Amino acid sequence: MQQADIQQIAALEREALQASSRNDVGRASQLWESILARVPGHPRALRSLSHIAFQAGDLARARSLLECLVEADGREVQQWLNLSVVCLAMGDEAAEEAALRGALTVDPYDLVALVLRSRLCIRQGRRQEAAAACSAVAAVAPPLETIAPDLQPAVREALDWHAAYNREFGSFLDDYLAPFYRELGGEHGSRELRRFRESVEVMTGRKRRYDPQPQLFHYQGLAPVSFFERSDFPWLDAFEAATEQIRDEFLAVLAEDRGFTPYINYSDDQPLAQWAELNRNLDWSAFRLIDNGARVEENAARCPRTMALLGSAPQPDQPGRTPSAMFSLLKPRTRIPPHTGVSNVRLVTHVPLIVPPGCGFRVGNDTREWEVGKAWVFDDTIEHEAWNDSDEMRAVLIFDVWHPALSAAERAMITAMSAGINAFAKSADGFGL
Repeated sequence: MQQADIQQIAALEREALQASSRNDVGRASQLWESILARVPGHPRALRSLSHIAFQAGDLARARSLLECLVEADGREVQQWLNLSVVCLAMGDEAAEEAALRGALTVDPYDLVALVLRSRLCIRQGRRQEAAAACSAVAAVAPPLETIAPDLQPAVREALDWHAAYNREFGSFLDDYLAPFYRELGGEHGSRELRRFRESVEVMTGRKRRYDPQPQLFHYQGLAPVSFFERSDFPWLDAFEAATEQIRDEFLAVLAEDRGFTPYINYSDDQPLAQWAELNRNLDWSAFRLIDNGARVEENAARCPRTMALLGSAPQPDQPGRTPSAMFSLLKPRTRIPPHTGVSNVRLVTHVPLIVPPGCGFRVGNDTREWEVGKAWVFDDTIEHEAWNDSDEMRAVLIFDVWHPALSAAERAMITAMSAGINAFAKSADGFGL
């Protein structure tokens, strides 16, 4: 095309757009047709004329123009979506599906295309495909309140349909698997198959999948477990047996009201996110016995029995980071928001000392209540939260331990790596990096 022709087409296009802005549909149509006669595959002319035809109720003409458009161009999702809408209006579901496939080929994550495909599958009674389509909507859709108002009802419809399908699917599997559970040992089978049961709960949407989200270091190959089996930590017997002695030491330091510091203590220039309410707030406080790998001598000297017990635990060795140990005090009507820890190489132990009714703790999908004298170990890189809805304080001894699946060689390398991180930070500071 010669430069003069290009300039002429551009001038016609500007005039057509001006006519459209004046709602002069006849003149705009005439100009777009003139452009199309010169450039048969002109995308804007094809799109504009198809819109005019659709508005006039000429679905066959609109479809023909849009088919020419996607054949000539087809690089924009909206071109295919417009074609799917026209095919829907004409009752041609095969062509509607093909157009939606074209849209999703351009962008597999386009929310409108995914919603329209889910509606098509539901309308046709293709339940398995509808479930997959609605699942894709659920995976892609942002929070409903952030979606354009005119799209929200359609997204909500897909999410509601998917939830209902999962409930039906889950109920069916419950009934189908019940005899197999019974055959595999009744109550014993229930405990033994806990991982299987939870996997089914996640698959059917009754529980959410929680993956470890460590803030610093993720060790590959360690299975994500919320609460570990108590039997894996026989050394906890001594802690549980000494609960009263540990609690007495806690109550003694509490009575002196000296040494407790806010559990959360960020400077003003740090992003507080969920910690805004608890930052520098003694509603959640700690009496630290070991802090970032170092004994807090003054505090430790006041709790000799607790320190002796901590010495018997497999405490991790990461200089400047772990081990840590403290009495954690949560005041009445205080909630600790969902959060995750630093690394899955170490686990966190709770030994409950004072637990009024109305206290709870969630790790992933597993929610429990503390019981005085009964310890547990959990992976704090899985999202967890705690609450004290009572009118009394809650107190727990908290400390780190090595992940039991790590070998002695792995632990030694983790210790060395931590020292290396510290050495690098020191050298970087020295060179002004």
